Amino acid sequence: MELFFQQLINGLTLGSVYSLVALGLTLVYGILHVPNFAHGALYMLGGYVTLMVMTAFNIHYWIAIVFSVLVVALLAVLMERLVFNPLRHSPPIHDKIAAIGILLFLEALVQLVWGSEYRRMITPYDSVVNLFGLTFTLQRLLVIVGAVIAMFVLHWFLRKTVVGSTIIAMAQNREGAFLMGINANRVAMMTFAISGALAAIAASLASPINLVYPGMGHLVILKAFVIIIIGGMGSIPGAIIGGYILGLAESMGATYISNDYKDLIAFVLLVVILTIKPTGLFAKGVH
Repeated sequence: MELFFQQLINGLTLGSVYSLVALGLTLVYGILHVPNFAHGALYMLGGYVTLMVMTAFNIHYWIAIVFSVLVVALLAVLMERLVFNPLRHSPPIHDKIAAIGILLFLEALVQLVWGSEYRRMITPYDSVVNLFGLTFTLQRLLVIVGAVIAMFVLHWFLRKTVVGSTIIAMAQNREGAFLMGINANRVAMMTFAISGALAAIAASLASPINLVYPGMGHLVILKAFVIIIIGGMGSIPGAIIGGYILGLAESMGATYISNDYKDLIAFVLLVVILTIKPTGLFAKGVH
């Protein structure tokens, strides 16, 4: 049972990161119908900005995270204004090609500026905690708690603020939102900003456990796409629950089946769930 609960904590840690990344991805897709393949690059930049600000200016971890969130959110807005907005009337394939181009460009830029070596992010929460026979670092607990807080703040923002209401209105009925006078450009910029902020938070929380390197967003974004398909395209609850389902499945699968196949679990899970429910667990009723 101790091994089970140990892997439960690991699964919740993984699921928290996956859910935050998938949330940003599903927000953009649900509102703008843009499959942003460059979202993995925003995740990668979030880790690098936090690390470099901490090492270059000797700034505390939390202040570096705030700075990273602001920088990546701004980059996401620039991405929307300079790339996706001019392509809004183009064939859908153009968005996908542009997103892949941004991904490759940002990865090459990071390698040029900071190199391709793996880097370790030092955290003030690396102490080990023993609780009820379980052993884990405070950073893992911070990932879970930080992700839950970010999700609650996002929920409050979307449900209790005027700007959040416009985002929900765009997601539910684009044509109706236009007729009500909602500014589509402002909603698009805000959506990309939130998406970038969530990616930066996820990377900043996860990087002290993992490592920071140019390709760190590849597998995460691939699994994030699996999550939003499992949860239902454009569904915010689906992104959260799907992220935790995948995180727990990977953690338990690596322990009780084989660690060599843990990255395949996401795709096996995708096939099983879509076989049972082809539209995903929380498919949206309207687009």
